[in-house]
Amino acid sequence: MTDQKTEQLEEMPADWQRALAVVAHPDDLEYGCAAAIAGWTDQGREVAYLLATRGEAGIDGIAPAQCAPLREREQRASAAVVGVSVVEFLDHKDGVIEYGTGLRRDIAAAIRRHRPELVITLNHRDTWGGTAWNTPDHRAVGRATLDAAADAGNRWIFPELISEQGLEPWDGVRWVAVAGSTSPTHAVDAGPGLERSVASLLEHRLYIEGLTEQDPQEYCRTFLTRMAEMAAPRFGGRPAVTFELFGR
Repeated sequence: MTDQKTEQLEEMPADWQRALAVVAHPDDLEYGCAAAIAGWTDQGREVAYLLATRGEAGIDGIAPAQCAPLREREQRASAAVVGVSVVEFLDHKDGVIEYGTGLRRDIAAAIRRHRPELVITLNHRDTWGGTAWNTPDHRAVGRATLDAAADAGNRWIFPELISEQGLEPWDGVRWVAVAGSTSPTHAVDAGPGLERSVASLLEHRLYIEGLTEQDPQEYCRTFLTRMAEMAAPRFGGRPAVTFELFGR
């Protein structure tokens, strides 16, 4: 049996035009995935962001009512750095997102609106590998996104999306790509977009300053460079952004 830690990662599919990235919080996409997104938008592909929350519970020193608009503003600026202009928020409550039909319906509606071929989300598993426990928000949104990719194509699931919102089924999702997975199968060369991914994460300055006393620029560059380089041995020596790819 091939060791999963040394098995070579495949190139991500390139025959698509539209992607929708669905995550729980502002900054989720910037912790590693933004380098891939920068490369894709450079190639003329369209990427939109959908966030389940506004990250209002993410900074201990700022009350949620004041934090939400600040983090929303940082997320829009961060997305713009990597060529993403469409950023939507669902207003689920940060920290207590519940997996269920309501969340699936909201994500399925967005998939029907944007009609992506590729859907991107974040690690939906219990851990980040070993004993590093994942958050309930990440797990709920990741699982719901995998399910909603199918829900979006079935007219008999959430029929109110047709009758109330005029959103016809979209069965065109071909893949769901999970970033931050502990079982990656595919990768994207991080080199072309790495500098912009650093600048993109740096736009979350309020969040980062509440997270670490390290210089924000040094923190962003060190973290993202290390993550990309960790994947290099499985991707022909190239620093990479990794994904677990689920075909549909």
